[in-house]
Amino acid sequence: MIVLVLPDGPDPFEIKLESGVSRGEVVEVIEGSTVTFSVETQSHPPPAYTWFLPYDSIPPPTMSSFAIQAVSREHEGTYRCLVSNGATHLLRLGALTVRVLETLTKPHIVPPSLNLVENASSVALTCQTPHEGAGVLCLLRGQALLPSDHLVLSADNRSLVIHGLRRDDTGPYECEVWNWGSRARSEPFRLAMSYGPDRVDITSGSAPGVVGTVEAELNSSLTLRCRAESQPGAEFHWTLEQSTAVHAGQVLIIRALTWEHQGIYGCTASNPLTQLARSASVRVRVVGPQSSLSAGAIGGIAIGILAVIALSAGLGCFLYIRNARRFSREKAEDPIQEAATPTSEEEPHAESCSNWLSPMYANLPKTQGQVGVKKMLPPAPPEQFYEKEPPSVTPENDSHGPRKPSPEVTLDPLVPTLPKGNAESHYEVLLCHPESLDRSRAVTNLLLPP
Repeated sequence: MIVLVLPDGPDPFEIKLESGVSRGEVVEVIEGSTVTFSVETQSHPPPAYTWFLPYDSIPPPTMSSFAIQAVSREHEGTYRCLVSNGATHLLRLGALTVRVLETLTKPHIVPPSLNLVENASSVALTCQTPHEGAGVLCLLRGQALLPSDHLVLSADNRSLVIHGLRRDDTGPYECEVWNWGSRARSEPFRLAMSYGPDRVDITSGSAPGVVGTVEAELNSSLTLRCRAESQPGAEFHWTLEQSTAVHAGQVLIIRALTWEHQGIYGCTASNPLTQLARSASVRVRVVGPQSSLSAGAIGGIAIGILAVIALSAGLGCFLYIRNARRFSREKAEDPIQEAATPTSEEEPHAESCSNWLSPMYANLPKTQGQVGVKKMLPPAPPEQFYEKEPPSVTPENDSHGPRKPSPEVTLDPLVPTLPKGNAESHYEVLLCHPESLDRSRAVTNLLLPP
């Protein structure tokens, strides 16, 4: 039986590409991979194949398929294949566009050039990559970054703007480039941001936690430490309220405590980049077996006592001089007092201030058989107010008759009577005698420390 086969074809066809991914009319292949082009169609007799390549590095193939080893960017372009049947004189043309994707390399985050300060700066981060067609993904702490009013991404995700920097915006940040065949991620990047100092805390080596008051033994050592959260690290300075000295450093050490170390110590932490400063204080109390009064307080008390003694001495001498002058004037004005002369038994002692309390005389009326002026005596029994000299005998009174008492001496009520004993008062002895001054100096020596 004879079968008659008529010429036919070629039928319509498509160029196929292995190891590629179709993106609409474009097929993407990975740089460095091996790709194979092929055509399948029905034709009788078998057709002829003619390939038109976008490059001239190899002669055009004449088979239904061919391969390219280690494809590169120069292999990009449109590949065409012409299929023809000599018997039917039909021609078919197929075409395919190829894009070669580079092997992705690590991108790089471009850091800002300004010094960043918390709450005072805005910053832009850029993901830098040579792969124009690659996709970009931004990540924060390993997770895809979600855009917001605070974190604003550009349309191509290659730029990130952070408005109003906060402390938790330091990162780390990463950007990733990708295509269907490979991915590459940048190194983590952290923002260098200045902030603080925050609250200042003072601790003591002898007490746990933050302290506001510290008690330490006299002559013992004391260590105070100041701390504050700050970036960069804060600078610390110590001061004492009653002193102008300033100690620089985070730790203040006093080797041997004295009473002068008591007081309120202040610690100030400052950040030169943020221009901020914070401070705190602690009260230090020194305790010990000695008196709580300092040497200065004891000296002040002693000086006060000396001032009182000196004031008393000055007042006493002033009163003495005034009374002596008054007595001299009265004696000069009263002729009776000028005629009256004390006996040797009543003569006062010759001392520098003994005349301050000298006996005073009263002007008495003259009577027969009496002395015109009588010295005032200390208080005595009533019989001492009579004259001890016997009155003259008259014819009416003989020696055997009763003795008539002498007229009573009348004392001037304005003249004070003197106490028995030494005519000098104790106050005169304290103020005017040299030995009283010696005793005051002895008291002073006891109060003042050596």
